[in-house]
Amino acid sequence: MFSLVSAGVYAGRMNTQKPVVAITRAIPGNPCFQGFSVRLLGEQLATREGVLGLVPGCDALVTMYTDRVDDAVLEASGGSLKIVCNFAVGFENIDLGACKSRGIVVCNTPDAVTEGTANLAWLLVLATARRLIEADRYARSERYPGNGQLGMDDFLGMDLCGKEILVVGAGRIGYATAMRARAFGMRVLYVARSRHLEFEMSPMGAERVELEEGFRRADVVSVHTPLTEQTRHLINAERLGMMKETAILVNTARGPVVDEDALVGALKNGRLWGAGLDVFEKEPAVHPGLVGLENVVLTPHIGSAEIRWREAMTEMVETNIRTFFDGKEPPNRIA
Repeated sequence: MFSLVSAGVYAGRMNTQKPVVAITRAIPGNPCFQGFSVRLLGEQLATREGVLGLVPGCDALVTMYTDRVDDAVLEASGGSLKIVCNFAVGFENIDLGACKSRGIVVCNTPDAVTEGTANLAWLLVLATARRLIEADRYARSERYPGNGQLGMDDFLGMDLCGKEILVVGAGRIGYATAMRARAFGMRVLYVARSRHLEFEMSPMGAERVELEEGFRRADVVSVHTPLTEQTRHLINAERLGMMKETAILVNTARGPVVDEDALVGALKNGRLWGAGLDVFEKEPAVHPGLVGLENVVLTPHIGSAEIRWREAMTEMVETNIRTFFDGKEPPNRIA
């Protein structure tokens, strides 16, 4: 088993030759890290200052997508840091250039987030389409028994069979989400920088379209693009204005891809049927305009939060670190 070293009292190597793995949050599963010393910061201490105090003397750093890894963090390690493993598929929180200039390897955890995030995307689609939050709240209230049985025109939802879904971003998660759409009888449109034949071949038979055309045609838009300078506010007031009034927007990628001010305006003005959001522009803060809306389903960035897949992410992190210190190429190296 690994040995835990307190981040608050750790200084230097403490005369141990074991590589030190610093972890900014507790991770699920049963990582053993045999042959390593493990320093765990923990949820309550995982602030910017806490991370800076965690890294001195560490050889490997395990970060969450919320931890900014930049020059300050790298310098705080004192030159000991050799590898950073992001517990996520996205890595916009890591300054890859700064790592490269110091010869620091960077890894992520792809694949393991795919199924859970696609499942959550469809949870948000269905919950928004069928007004789940509103109906759940009503069923728990005194109004339900007080008002009696519902009428046939109460709580009418949006049907999906035969409709079109636009998948923005044709990666693993986008593909898994699109496959689930086929099970609901939807036709798939996709937007990507290049053609993806796996989307167009059987059994999906998707159609590649330009972004604006897709927004005009889609009944559901599901966002799966990484956050870059090019995708920040990709979904803005202009593009939201192209969507049908009966359309649904779902975002399980990164919050800043959507201009939340514009989205709130569109929802309040009846320009959209609804939205399902697992990520937020200024996370963990949620736009106050979203909180009170009945036609919005909100979850706190839990896309990959299924036991099997989070434990798989832990295994990938440990494998990347162990492989690196065995002198081999880590399987999930991105830089």
